Amino acid sequence: MNFPRVYLASGSPRRSELLAQIGIEFDKLTIDVDESRLIDEMPLDYVQRIAQVKAKAGWAALGDNELRPVIGADTSVIIGQDILGKPKNKAEAKTMLKRLSNNQHEVLTAVSLIYGEQVLTRVSYNKVTFAPLTEAELDWYITTGEGEDKAGSYAVQGLAALFIKKIEGSYSGIMGLPLRETMELLIDIGSTLHEQ
Repeated sequence: MNFPRVYLASGSPRRSELLAQIGIEFDKLTIDVDESRLIDEMPLDYVQRIAQVKAKAGWAALGDNELRPVIGADTSVIIGQDILGKPKNKAEAKTMLKRLSNNQHEVLTAVSLIYGEQVLTRVSYNKVTFAPLTEAELDWYITTGEGEDKAGSYAVQGLAALFIKKIEGSYSGIMGLPLRETMELLIDIGSTLHEQ
């Protein structure tokens, strides 16, 4: 398929790898946005809003650069109505992983694509079930440092795969950029570009 060249408003190496995996040409944009959750904001509303904020910040940062579609994405690990973000320290990481142990949680990833006034967003809904984790397993994983910059304190594509009993949904969505939804957005925006 012939996708337009895009900008990726993300510093995540996982998202870069996923875009490259499906042959999409892109340039990265460095953005800095406030990812604080609003009072009483539901997880679904949160991930969609943050993905859109990132895409819009990327678009605003283009300046004199060539105008092309901008992709923003946000991934959140949800248990109950709590959003488990990136851990602030090792103690918080361990607390998060203990909550995930022997339990099922949701991973929501919203991907947003902006071009001019057009902002399109889709969400990937996924469930992950962890095996029971021992103290030794928790301590070992935390010492690897793998989960330090990851929502929920773990990386599905890394060593944490050892803890996962079951996945329902999109592996790429859990990793940080749902490829099916991203492709659908690119097809939608591509038709707009061809009409111009």
